[in-house]
Amino acid sequence: MPTAELERIASHAEDFRPRRFLRNGHLQTIMGNYLPRVDALPAPVAELVEVSPAMEGRIASQVLCHCHWQAAEVRAARPTAILVHGLEGSSNSQYVVGNSNKLWRAGCNIVRMNMRNCGATEALTPTLYHSGLSDDVLAVMNHFVAQHGLRSVSLIGYSMGGNLVLKLAGELGTNAPPELRSVIGVSPAVDLASSADALHHPQNRLYERKFLRALLRRFRYKATLFPGVYDASLTTSIRSLREFDDKITALYSGFSDASDYYDRAAAAKVLDRIAIPALVLHALDDPFIRLTEATRAKIGANPYITLIESAHGGHCAFLAEPDAPAGYDGYWAEHTLMRFLLAKA
Repeated sequence: MPTAELERIASHAEDFRPRRFLRNGHLQTIMGNYLPRVDALPAPVAELVEVSPAMEGRIASQVLCHCHWQAAEVRAARPTAILVHGLEGSSNSQYVVGNSNKLWRAGCNIVRMNMRNCGATEALTPTLYHSGLSDDVLAVMNHFVAQHGLRSVSLIGYSMGGNLVLKLAGELGTNAPPELRSVIGVSPAVDLASSADALHHPQNRLYERKFLRALLRRFRYKATLFPGVYDASLTTSIRSLREFDDKITALYSGFSDASDYYDRAAAAKVLDRIAIPALVLHALDDPFIRLTEATRAKIGANPYITLIESAHGGHCAFLAEPDAPAGYDGYWAEHTLMRFLLAKA
């Protein structure tokens, strides 16, 4: 990317102005989840992708992707965006659908990926989902590159999904396939431990309770599908996300405890190895996503990573004042990442 273009993108943090009456990070976060979005996407093509083979008598793990393909004669040459939702989200999350509409109008192919168990797919995998499953994103990307001959792919992840795509980029390092042109994390949870602990702060308990209710409900349902694997009684005394990860995620996903899980699954450990263009969008008033000083140092030392921080924006929201005559809907992060993606495609 030309230096002038990079500087222009970097300057957008100064250009971001929160929507009137939404300067507070909590208001941004809440309204970002509930403002209605216009969805003009064509009907998706639903496709299951195997991300882990069957083994030891257990079924294979599959994830559900909702795809929107440009015309066959131009498909391979068009940029493809694979979008990955956050914790307890799905391919139908507001931010995924809103972003997909913009990218579709810009001529991109769209793959809205559900993580394991998400989007009502609990029966398609014997496992739980967690922040360390970056190989699932790689499997999805490889599947569609091979199927359609795609030449330009970008990965976009929100929150937990942001950790997954950045972790994958770091793990690939200089061995990233040539088709992978960029990775983008919006409010990415790259420092899992500090972010999980921040979620337990009194001012953030509303979010934690929402996540926990959904996680516990999903786990209890999972136990009905795989009664010989999961023990639903483990949910009775869990009061925080860290406790859930300590008693359930770690137990069933091969980690010794929550601290081990947060350490091994965090993208922060491999950010210094990213060797393709990466964009990180983060708001300083995000209620619970934290970037440690060590992580900031890694980002700052890696010339492939562009970090744009705004004073306001909340979590995965970044709601600016819309300008209807100019065709600007005020979803600043979506416009910013789209410019970055198209410049790298």
